[in-house]
Amino acid sequence: MGARAAAIAPGKIPDKAVRQQLNRILASKTFLQVDRLKRFVGFIVGETLAGRGGDLKEYVIGVQVFGKESSFDPRTDPIVRVQARRLRTRLARYYLDEGNADEVVVDLPKGGYAPVFRPRDGAPAARRSLTAALVGRNTVAVMPLADHSAGASLDYFCRGLGDEIVHALTSLKALRVLAVGPGDAAGANAAAGRPDAALLITGGVRSAREHLRVTTHLVDGASGFYLWSESIDVPLADPVSGQEIIAKRIAEKLAPEVMDAEGTLVGRRQSENLAARNLYLQGRYHLNQRTEEGLHKAVEFFGKAVIEDTQFSLAHSGLSDAYGLLAHYGVLGPADVWAKAASSAASAVMLDGHSAEAHTSLAHVRATQDWDFAGAESEFQRAIQLNPRYATARHWYAMSCLVPMARLDEALEQMRLAQSLDPVSSIIARDVAVIQCYRRDFELALEQCDHTIELNPHFAPAYLTLGLIQEQRQDFDESAAAFRRAVDLAPHSLRMQSALARTLALSGTRDHATDTLRTLETLSATRYVSPFEFVTMSFAVGDMEGGFRWLAKSCDDRCFELLALKVDPRFDALRDDGRMVAVAHRVGLG
Repeated sequence: MGARAAAIAPGKIPDKAVRQQLNRILASKTFLQVDRLKRFVGFIVGETLAGRGGDLKEYVIGVQVFGKESSFDPRTDPIVRVQARRLRTRLARYYLDEGNADEVVVDLPKGGYAPVFRPRDGAPAARRSLTAALVGRNTVAVMPLADHSAGASLDYFCRGLGDEIVHALTSLKALRVLAVGPGDAAGANAAAGRPDAALLITGGVRSAREHLRVTTHLVDGASGFYLWSESIDVPLADPVSGQEIIAKRIAEKLAPEVMDAEGTLVGRRQSENLAARNLYLQGRYHLNQRTEEGLHKAVEFFGKAVIEDTQFSLAHSGLSDAYGLLAHYGVLGPADVWAKAASSAASAVMLDGHSAEAHTSLAHVRATQDWDFAGAESEFQRAIQLNPRYATARHWYAMSCLVPMARLDEALEQMRLAQSLDPVSSIIARDVAVIQCYRRDFELALEQCDHTIELNPHFAPAYLTLGLIQEQRQDFDESAAAFRRAVDLAPHSLRMQSALARTLALSGTRDHATDTLRTLETLSATRYVSPFEFVTMSFAVGDMEGGFRWLAKSCDDRCFELLALKVDPRFDALRDDGRMVAVAHRVGLG
């Protein structure tokens, strides 16, 4: 926060400082295209500063901010509650990104509409932590070398050696060398002094008669572990030649850490075939839509990319991901996709062992098909090490590996990192809400759903999750409305239809659920219907035997939903049932 932060003392924030902060918020990119939220925050801040914060009620805001008629009834029109959730989410995004160094926080606590103003503490450190988690493996910083000689007489040599190392490392193709100030050599290895680099060069120099003993270390910036260490003796009479030798030696040892044998940055290998690359990018676009049509198109484009360039690892990786999602979304049966997804992932890794995408695809197969969560975690961590900025690696690590093992705090952390890397991804935004739902933080989950829908109003999975959350809150009218919107957006999705039937059954309308069950049974004769769709509806209508029978069939088909068996609130009432315990053991979650 620096000098600006020092000006704000603990206690009441001066009105002038609050108004300046409000102006920064309103002028920010985060609030650039959300005029209603700008009016909302401007109004409630202004009223609070005028001493009228206690009068900020839903009716007043609905009329004054959102232009409602005098007949406005907040009990039937939830616009203020919905926009308040969106405002909280938008403010959180602002302070995480553009406003991360701002000294004044404007906050809107839950349960009311009067904002609070407080000093900001610890923001830069948090931001540095996030940055450090995302820097690439090709980022290195050369720390000041410590002078261990008597009387610190070798400072000139330490500084010259540091410059020579920087010069040698910058000659490596695609390696990024961070600028580091001279600092205090004695404290160079202190954790507080580390820059945001994936790799650190540290060390020290001491004299021994006519020689200098130079010891250098390569340190992992995230964990602080030593990756290698080496000592070299150089003649005191020729320090410049000695510095050149040491710098060259370090560059030679560091190159394999970040580059392959051809001098290409690890994890970034591309096809030389322009057509193959374009087809691959189109495949990724359709994959991200998460619709039945989009997944089929993704397979088509990735397949064409493979034909254009059979050695293109990314195309094989994309093909594996598309086949896997076709099964996870219940579009195709496991027998139709398992072998294809697994073989495509294996081909991707074989063609490029340094590809984060390839290792992510293989990890996803191990988690979702093999239920080998330990093996999957190892692959996901390898992918993240190769490319910390590959959002899908963190996304799928959270959803298909950490969630099954009920490590929800870690899963949420990975999802937030994924979202910071790909803030416009609808599926990542939606899955942040899913994890918050698994954590039983339904209010935060609702806010995240609102954000996802604001991001993409036509994204059916967001409405599906919104309905599931409202169902857990026993608000079946809102749940049914969300599911109906999901059905409108994805009319061919059996998952959306069964979700609507389930919530209607829970609210007392069992006839619809029974009819839907019959319809799905009829459809299963002509197309694949995921057995998991029958599970939730059977339990909703009280057919426990049928529900567990379909649950066993879901295990046979390796249904993706089973990965969340330990944390999904829909199964809370059955958690201690011996049959549910047996299913969890079968999935590898016992």
